[in-house]
Amino acid sequence: MKRIHFATQWKEMKKISRDPLLLGMIVVLMLSLVLFIIYPLLRVCIVSFQVDGRFSLKNFHDALTYSNGYYLKALWNSLWVGFATSVLGTFVAFVFAYSLTRANIPGKRFFNIIATIPIISPPFIGALAIVMLFGRNGFISSTLLKMQNANAYGPRGLLFAQVLTFFPVAYITLRGVLESISPTLEDAAMDLGGNRFTIFLKVTLPLAIPGIASSMLVLFVESLADFGNPLVLAGAQFPILSVQAYLEITGMGNFAKGAALAFILLVPSMSAYLLQKYWVSKKQYITVTGKPTQSSNNVVSPTARWILFAASCLIAFFVILVYASIIWGAFAKSWGNSYEVTFDNFKYVFRVGFESVRDTLIIAGISTPISGILGMIIAFLVVRKRFIGRRFMEFSSMLSFAVPGTVVGIGYILAFNKAPFYLTGTLSILLLNFIFRYIPVGIQSGVAVLNQIDPSIEEAAVDLGADSNVTFRKVTLPLMIPAFFSGLIFAFVRSMTAISAAIFLVSARWKFMTVQIMSQVESGRIGAAAAFSLILVAIILIAMAVIKTILRLKYQTTSSILTT
Repeated sequence: MKRIHFATQWKEMKKISRDPLLLGMIVVLMLSLVLFIIYPLLRVCIVSFQVDGRFSLKNFHDALTYSNGYYLKALWNSLWVGFATSVLGTFVAFVFAYSLTRANIPGKRFFNIIATIPIISPPFIGALAIVMLFGRNGFISSTLLKMQNANAYGPRGLLFAQVLTFFPVAYITLRGVLESISPTLEDAAMDLGGNRFTIFLKVTLPLAIPGIASSMLVLFVESLADFGNPLVLAGAQFPILSVQAYLEITGMGNFAKGAALAFILLVPSMSAYLLQKYWVSKKQYITVTGKPTQSSNNVVSPTARWILFAASCLIAFFVILVYASIIWGAFAKSWGNSYEVTFDNFKYVFRVGFESVRDTLIIAGISTPISGILGMIIAFLVVRKRFIGRRFMEFSSMLSFAVPGTVVGIGYILAFNKAPFYLTGTLSILLLNFIFRYIPVGIQSGVAVLNQIDPSIEEAAVDLGADSNVTFRKVTLPLMIPAFFSGLIFAFVRSMTAISAAIFLVSARWKFMTVQIMSQVESGRIGAAAAFSLILVAIILIAMAVIKTILRLKYQTTSSILTT
C-alpha cells in the first residue's frame, strides 16, 4: 500500500517538475517552514538539553528542584488552571451556543456580538479589568464595599480572566457543531414520546460530544499558552510556567533554564493539540441529509428557555462589566482615587506611546496580508496537489497553533541571535514571527473553501492550456476570496493583540502596543493601560470594517464575473 502511495506521489512530482514556478514555490515554502517554524523549536529543545555544549539533563534537574520545587509547582498550577479553564470555558460556551441555536431566546444578535467581543481585544483585558474592579483600589472592592487590602490576584482571579478571555473560542466551535446537528432528529425523538431532558441527554449531547471535546482541548492549549493574564494576576504565590520561563530569560539571563521550562510547557501543549487534531477530529458526526431541516422548535420548554436566557444575560453582564470598566478607566483621572472624566490618559498615550501605535500598525499591516496569501497558497498545495513532503508541509505549517507563544518567542531569540541569521532587534524578526505564527488562520479558511470547490473547474482550465500559476490566479483564488479576507481579519486581530512571543522580540527600535500596555500595568498606570487598550480595540474595529467592505465589493465583483 505504501509503495502504491509513494509511486503516486512520485508520478505527481514528475508532473510538478514540468512546472518550474510550482516546483520552486513548493521548495521555497518547505525551506521557509523549516527555518521559521521547525528550527526555532529545535533550538529550544537543543539548548534545554545542553550544558557547555554537551548533552545533559542538568537544566531540567535544576528547574524542577529549584527552591523546593517552585517550578514544579508552576507546572502543576499551569496544568490545573488549563484544565479548569477548559471545563468552565467550554461549559459557558455550550450554554451560550445552545441558548442561541436551540432555545430561540430573545436578542440572539446581541448575545452573538457579546460572545465575540473578547476575540478582538488583547487577551489580558480581563486581567486588567479584574484589577480595576476587585484590586486594592478596585471600584467594587474598595469604593463600593470599602474592603481593606482586597486581593484580586491568585488562582480565582486568573481563572475568571481566562474563562472570560477564551470561552468565545469554544463558543464559535460549539455553535457550528450545534447548527450542523439536524433538529429533525430531536423532533423525531419527541414524536416517539421522549421528554425534552431525555432528548437532550440521548440525542443532542452525544452528537455534540466530539465538538465539546475539541473545544476543551483547544481551550487547554490556549490557557497553557496564555501569558498576559498570568503576568498580571498570578503573582509570586501562584507561579505559572509561561511567566517563569519569561522571567528566567529576561530577569536572570538564563537562556538554558528558560529553554528547559519552555520545553516542559511544550509537552502538554503538543499532546493536547495532536489529540484534538488527529483523534477528536475523526469522531465528528455528520447529520446533514440534504432534506429540509426546519424544526418545530419545541425541544426546549418555556421554563428552560427563560433559565437559559437568564444564564446568557449573566454571562453578557460580566463581559459588559469588564469592557465598561476599561472604557471608564480610560477616561478616569486617577482610578481608585478620582473618577473625574479627563482626556489626560489619551494625551499621555499619544505623547509617550505614539511610536508603539505606529510600529504595531506597520508590523500587523505588513505581516497580515503576507501571512494570508501564504496561507491560501499552502491550502491550495495541500488540498489540490500530491507531492513528496505534502503531509510535512501541512503539519509544520499548522504547528504554530499548538506551540505557546512563550516557546515561540524563546525559540526565535535562540535561533536568530547570531550569524548567519542575526535578526534580533530588527523589524524582520517581528514580521517573520507574525507571518509564520498566523499562517494556520489562512490555511484553515482556505482548506474549508477548497473542499467545497469542485476540482473539475480547475481541471477544465488546465485542459484549456492554463498552467498552475494562471489557474490559481484566474480560477481558484477568486473563489477563495471570502476565505482569504476572513483569514485576514483573524490574522490582523491576532497580530495586533499578540503579547507572549512579541514581548521577547520587541526592542528600542520597534515597540508594540500590547507590550506597552503590560508595561503601564506593571508601573501602576491603570488609566494609561485602559486608554491604550481602548485605542487598540478601536483600531481593530476600524480595520475589520474596512476589510469587510473590501470583501463585500470583491465578492460582488467575483459573483458578477462568474455569472457572466
